[in-house]
Amino acid sequence: MTHPALRPRLPSPLQEVADDRFARRGLRLLLKRDDVIHPELVGNKWRKLVPNLRAANGRPIVTFGGAYSHHLRATAAAGRILGVPTIGVVRGQELARRPLNPSLARCAADGMRLHFVERAVYRRKTEPETLAALLRAADAQEAYVVPEGGSNALAVRGCRGLGEELRGRADVVAVACGTGGTLAGLAAGLGPGQRALGVPVLRGGFLAAEVGALQQRAFGGPRGHWWLDERFHFGGYARTTPALHAFADDFEQRHGLPVERLYVAKLLYALTVLADEGAFARGSTVAAVVTGRPFPEAAARDDVTSPPGTPPPPRSRGGAAGS
Repeated sequence: MTHPALRPRLPSPLQEVADDRFARRGLRLLLKRDDVIHPELVGNKWRKLVPNLRAANGRPIVTFGGAYSHHLRATAAAGRILGVPTIGVVRGQELARRPLNPSLARCAADGMRLHFVERAVYRRKTEPETLAALLRAADAQEAYVVPEGGSNALAVRGCRGLGEELRGRADVVAVACGTGGTLAGLAAGLGPGQRALGVPVLRGGFLAAEVGALQQRAFGGPRGHWWLDERFHFGGYARTTPALHAFADDFEQRHGLPVERLYVAKLLYALTVLADEGAFARGSTVAAVVTGRPFPEAAARDDVTSPPGTPPPPRSRGGAAGS
């Protein structure tokens, strides 16, 4: 049973938008408005966190993320709502000596205790010995551990509901990906003939293996048909370009929808490029999962750190799971 303060708006609305960039290719564009599921656990964060909150059963929660992590903010908010202590292990020891950015300041205001670690140690956080040492250092040995991005088997099974809500509603369902849990669950929930597209917002080419491993842990093997297009990270996580901001500004003006920059803008940009390339058959319906809302630091222009105005690199695809 879900705590009354965490009750969601489900199924989330499915909104059609008239956009000539899709219409001229014979495509319908739908927005799956997961951003309105819950005022504080927005979108896929509700779907991924709530199963883990139930499993924690009131124990303190420790989790992991970078300086702009949506997941850390959602976990901190859930802890405040439920009266559960939360500890956030943050990538980057150097951040401990700086003023908190708006994202981390929100975490702290919601009661999350922040523990900063060296980046080299953070990269090894899934190794049992390193994890045990991190938990000791954070005084969190008895806490329930939620992985970075919230992506574990419980979260993936929670995200299966997203696909189930979209059965028969679209030919392709696209989602921006950080750790791959939402894509893994989404693909599993879709019906026959539907495909899931993941748009990674991080560089590295590691996500196909991660999605496969998550489906293995959640379902015992591959589920659904999915693929990745890794061209649209715009330099990596929390990085954007003037071109991306201009695109997001234009989309907001066209459709009256505030566009979150670190995930949703990259997803929508990717879909406009793919539509122009003819990647979707005429007559197709494409649904984009809106997984978040803008947060103050994402609206600033000082997060523009990748080369401005450069087009995405050539297409690199992979990770098609068995149907």
